[in-house]
Amino acid sequence: MQILFRFLFLGLIALLLVTSCCKDDKQNVIPENSDDLSLIEISINEMQDGYDAGAFTTLEVVQHYLNRIANYNKKGPELNAIITVNPDAEELAKKLDEERSNGKIRGPLHGIPVVLKDNIDTYDMPTTAGSRALEHSLPPDDSFLAQQLRDAGAIILGKANLSEWANFRGQLSTSGWSAVGGQTKNPYVLSRNPCGSSSGSAVAVAANLSMLAIGTETNGSIVCPSHANGVVGIKPTVGLVSRDGIIPISFTQDIAGPIARTVKDAAICLGALTDIDAADSKTFASDGNSYKDYTQFLKRDGLEGKRIGYYTAASGRNFKVDTLMNRALDFMRSQGAEIVEIDKIEKDGTGGASFEVMLIEYKDGLNKYFASLGNDAPIKNLAQLIEFNKQDSVELRYFNQAYLEMANEKPGIDSDEYKEALEKLNLGSREEGIDRVMHEHDLDAIVAPTGSPAWKTDHVNGDSFQLGSSSPAAHAGYPNITVPMGFVDDLPVGISIFGHAWSEPTLLEIAYAFEQGTRHRRAPEFKK
Repeated sequence: MQILFRFLFLGLIALLLVTSCCKDDKQNVIPENSDDLSLIEISINEMQDGYDAGAFTTLEVVQHYLNRIANYNKKGPELNAIITVNPDAEELAKKLDEERSNGKIRGPLHGIPVVLKDNIDTYDMPTTAGSRALEHSLPPDDSFLAQQLRDAGAIILGKANLSEWANFRGQLSTSGWSAVGGQTKNPYVLSRNPCGSSSGSAVAVAANLSMLAIGTETNGSIVCPSHANGVVGIKPTVGLVSRDGIIPISFTQDIAGPIARTVKDAAICLGALTDIDAADSKTFASDGNSYKDYTQFLKRDGLEGKRIGYYTAASGRNFKVDTLMNRALDFMRSQGAEIVEIDKIEKDGTGGASFEVMLIEYKDGLNKYFASLGNDAPIKNLAQLIEFNKQDSVELRYFNQAYLEMANEKPGIDSDEYKEALEKLNLGSREEGIDRVMHEHDLDAIVAPTGSPAWKTDHVNGDSFQLGSSSPAAHAGYPNITVPMGFVDDLPVGISIFGHAWSEPTLLEIAYAFEQGTRHRRAPEFKK
């Protein structure tokens, strides 16, 4: 019976895949030696059901994904989403299979593949930030987050490419490019950009190179690539997830979060990442504000009775996005939500204060991170990194390092300049920003288009952002979830749902109800 179930299970998934992925005759770039596609678009719960039924083992699943990475990352469409593959992944999978056979299941992530953005420390793989200066830098231990995932039974398949230094290095940068990983491609249309800086993380999930990925965000770096690659991204409240062992930009705004193909998978992953960490003081505020199971907030009627602000700042910039947004709002109204238009959230000058805080915290954070690598670290401080880039033949080929140089000239975090900028940032984004708007209009959440359809990758002129809505939540350190809301031609577009601190439960209710009622996610076809 187990063998019969196995063939029926895999055959059904394969049939669904063929039905959903062969709808037009546009030219695609699929490897001739394409791997077994039976796990395409599978969810965490479906994979756990398959494990329980004996349809496959963790080792077989890991081999499937490693094979798919081999066929799609540097061959076929050449996505360049993965920098490093974990050489121990198969051995780890065998151990998890043994645990399962002995009746030990660590939780919903037991045997679930995940990739980490390559600015997150792992003791068994280099952590590079995409920079040749750290190409062979092996951290002394895991980041807090990586250890949490291992403890939960997840398999870290490898490290994902990113916009180098999380896209805070210089002017006219191109998202998804790093000197170590090259240019990550958008799997929907390969000439288009994946956005960033968590480019490889989002592409890996979208293209089914992994079930889950972890990205990081300072401003837009989870939600933008998730939107551009047709997946779900959660940027949690700063403090909900530890940043210990993550190469920093801003102590005030940095946060890591899950990227998945469904809201439920993202919620399952988020629960595994929450905890208080003595090495990250921001996490102390999560006491009483975090959950180990966020799936309890996933309700199909989660829009009913909600009062939702529509942030209109991007309206009129792209009529195609406006059309999708208006349809999304109409759907929310049909599900019992009330929509209130909002034209402004933050106080003037908040963005400038954020930039100043980022520069000062960047210098402080990078120098502390380099020191954490020990005496044998390839780079000892920010000044050395700047000099390395000047001497390297690749690093400054496409864009400069103006932000590194600006940060290096800034005073320390004990300066009046820093304290004044931080106070202005917090006041303008929180008390006189999101908190004020939500209180005045009695809102449960705010929505806006996450961005415009992906632009063509351009190493001469850099990125071409047309619109975005990440800044209010990013500046405040508040949560933001992006969910697919439709397509412009072949390119996905997302809707962002954000709110006040620790409002992840409410945002997940809305995101899940919207996702389940609209079902906009579809797998990419690697079109030229």
